[in-house]
Amino acid sequence: MCFPPDYYKNQEKADREEIVKVLTTQTAAWNRGDIPGFMAGYWKSDSLVFIGRKGPTYGWQPTLENYQKNYPDAAAMGKLDFSGLRVTPLNPGAAQVIGRWHLARPKAGDLQGYFLLVLREIDGKWVVAADHTNSEQ
Repeated sequence: MCFPPDYYKNQEKADREEIVKVLTTQTAAWNRGDIPGFMAGYWKSDSLVFIGRKGPTYGWQPTLENYQKNYPDAAAMGKLDFSGLRVTPLNPGAAQVIGRWHLARPKAGDLQGYFLLVLREIDGKWVVAADHTNSEQ
């Protein structure tokens, strides 16, 4: 099936908007202290991979548990923001996002760093399938 050239450009634009919406929704959930809501942006699968300073974590549930352990309350979570987002389509149904994250935590001290996400469109929904996040601290 052939599509007009604008179809692909419009689809990429729509995909970018949906991907940014996933990240915006995650930020809002985090900032209200809702780790399960934040995790709704991740692929609920044993194939999810999160790579942080302690190495890779495989699976949605272990990733959730790590977040809950490392951020036990709203003060530890702070206020999250993402900046410098660069969304790059890889192929239909897959994209990468590079950006910067910052946690404002008045009592515990701010944290910040960079991330690279791989998102996939699964069952009509964009989700983070791989997350490599580093911290400058």
